Amino acid sequence: MSTTARPHAAARPAIDTMRRRSLTAGILYLITFVSVPTLAVYQGVHDKANFILGAGSDTGVLWGALSEVIVAIAGIGTAVVLFPVAKRQSETAALGFVTSRVVEGCLIIVGVVGVLSIVTLRNNTAGTAGADRASLVTAGHTLSAVYDNAFLLSQSLAPIVNACCLGYVMYRSGLVPRILPTIGFIGVPLLLAADLAVFFGVLDRTAPINALAALPIALWEFSIGVYMTFKGFRPTSPLLAPPSADTGTPFPIPSPRAGEAQLDGQGAAVS
Repeated sequence: MSTTARPHAAARPAIDTMRRRSLTAGILYLITFVSVPTLAVYQGVHDKANFILGAGSDTGVLWGALSEVIVAIAGIGTAVVLFPVAKRQSETAALGFVTSRVVEGCLIIVGVVGVLSIVTLRNNTAGTAGADRASLVTAGHTLSAVYDNAFLLSQSLAPIVNACCLGYVMYRSGLVPRILPTIGFIGVPLLLAADLAVFFGVLDRTAPINALAALPIALWEFSIGVYMTFKGFRPTSPLLAPPSADTGTPFPIPSPRAGEAQLDGQGAAVS
């Protein structure tokens, strides 16, 4: 009596699950770029002292704040989605990536709170009788500084940690072409140097050199988002290899149920 071996039933579902996971992570990575225009729409808050007194429109500022909330949620989502895969390579790096993303998201929200507070003072206080205009302008500058410092520690400094943690996982595992995390590694010292220069007052936050220093890491994050969205993980990665039948790991032998007899090698019942 001949029997045919059953195909490995878990191989295709595992691959399909990984494809869905890479697609989700890639889309979330691309969503994190929706806040790029906020640097332009926030110029009224930073450059116009009388914005808090009612000058100009606050519509763009509100849309910018909403986009940053979306970025905070999407950023945390990338770490949560990739964690089950990343921990196969390094649980330490995977946990570091999740932690960094959570801290980044929280600081982004802190910055958004500062911007929304300016809008609230503008709409509810600036137009009232007896409002102290000088005090309002001072409050606007203070809240604007809160946003700038939160931005420095979140959307400028946190990507350095993200690139180190996730870049390590992607480079060692080969889930994506190694040129992509290499771009991130190149950007780490550049952006770190620029952030330290801003932190110690050597450079202004809006200096053009800061944008150039951030370009490699931005390219790394955008390229990995595009790659995971349209290509998925590379099937040659050892992390995606199905369990091998030649590993020598025996299958567990089920214990006999109550009331059932075991058989010895001769087919005789053993009590």
